[in-house]
Amino acid sequence: MSTKFSVEDEFKEAQKWLLTDEDIERAKIMLGHDSAEARDLYITDASENNIRNYAHGNGDDNPLYTDPTYGAKTRWGSMIAPPAMAEVMTKTFYGDPPPKPVRDASKGLFRGVHVFVSGSEKFFYRPIYPGDALYTFSGEDGLEVKPSEFSGRTVTRFKRRVKINDKAEVVYNQRVRSIYAERSAAVKKGKNMKIEPTTYTDEDIEKIDAIYAAEKRRGAEPRFYEDVEVGEAMQPMVKGPFLTTHVIAWHAGGYGMREYGLFGSRLWHDNRKRIPPFYIKNEYGVPDVAQRLHWDNKWAQGIGNPMAYDYGVVREGWFNHFVTDWMGDDGWVWRQYDEMRKFNYIGDTQFLKGQVVGKRAEDDRFYVDLVIEMTNQRGEKTSVGEATVMLPSREYGPVLLPRPSVELERKSIQMFARHNEIAAEKRRG
Repeated sequence: MSTKFSVEDEFKEAQKWLLTDEDIERAKIMLGHDSAEARDLYITDASENNIRNYAHGNGDDNPLYTDPTYGAKTRWGSMIAPPAMAEVMTKTFYGDPPPKPVRDASKGLFRGVHVFVSGSEKFFYRPIYPGDALYTFSGEDGLEVKPSEFSGRTVTRFKRRVKINDKAEVVYNQRVRSIYAERSAAVKKGKNMKIEPTTYTDEDIEKIDAIYAAEKRRGAEPRFYEDVEVGEAMQPMVKGPFLTTHVIAWHAGGYGMREYGLFGSRLWHDNRKRIPPFYIKNEYGVPDVAQRLHWDNKWAQGIGNPMAYDYGVVREGWFNHFVTDWMGDDGWVWRQYDEMRKFNYIGDTQFLKGQVVGKRAEDDRFYVDLVIEMTNQRGEKTSVGEATVMLPSREYGPVLLPRPSVELERKSIQMFARHNEIAAEKRRG
């Protein structure tokens, strides 16, 4: 076998895939059509083990998510999952296919164009218990074309993802924001290539360790609505320095690699045939996943970044950990909104802070509004967000869980009924 292979040539080949007006028009055809997601994710059903593994992969040691004995003594009566775990769970959900024009428009859409998940808005309605399965239906919910400092013209797509449990109850409703960018444009602009890797002295690590040591999880001590004051600061948190090891832990904890990451197997072979633009040769001439830019510095440089970087969903999970630590085990995260403004590179440290900006009582529920943000060691604000939590009241008692809209509840019941019909047909053969 030849040992001569130029990864630079492979970079150039990968950069040929462009955003086209035709693809943008095809994407518009898909707007407004919800369909069932008939494909398992890495986690389909919650169990005590995978709830614990997800929490630990996110750096969360709350015994509510890791210790069944502790969970049994809480108002939930059981260990439950961190709310953000809903994002990485999906079990095969049967449903009727979308209309033919929508199916045709989706084939090969934006093939080979790089995708960045830059945040989302999510609403949480019910806890995830051990034994729960989550089923997902989703649909395109918006499309924007705009210029970008990083990569020229970009397309931002919004996708609604609704997750229901096996009682057809709405657990989670998310609007994801994904940015599609041409690799070639990002390389030409080279906006981020001047960023140097960070190195740390022993004193630097000691300062970070001091923040870790000072972190306090509210836990079993209720944070009552009446005790919260507008303007008060949240206990600071730190995440990092971010390492390739953390990427591995995140995947192992619940994000998975699915079949396209299983090398030396038929699944790898089959997926290279199914989605060839997703596989770009590495320096050894072996087709490897484009996704490796999250751990492969050289490939990240091939799309205009100086180093490998995290997934947007990682920081979404970190924000969720920050908020749940603050509110305590008796609270409930109802809404979380986040934006990824800059990349979080290997070696970066994220410093989290937040503040109470509002509180209100509505419909026998007690809400507190928070603003949250992350700043890296270079002093750059990398992520911003908002959260609304529901807290218990000293006067009125425990949190009453929120309700989704009647329209969404009805649609979920209808889609789950159709799922059961199709599943029964498949069992009959």
